[in-house]
Amino acid sequence: MSDKDLKDALKRIIEKELSGFSKLLPKDVISDLEKKISPQVESIIEKSGYIKKSKYENLERIIEGLEKRINILEED
Repeated sequence: MSDKDLKDALKRIIEKELSGFSKLLPKDVISDLEKKISPQVESIIEKSGYIKKSKYENLERIIEGLEKRINILEED
């Protein structure tokens, strides 16, 4: 799941849950809530075994680099 997708999903969930209050609350308040809640939700998601796409891609690059280094060492 990309960072943008996660943020959009969180925003939709928060807006849905606060729909009764949304008429009373300014949009800035919802955005502030999203920013405060997002790291905690990401942590819960990661504990469930999922990671963000950017983190996955970084790990994939690291693994590829390590595999290349191992292959070079094995050839020598």
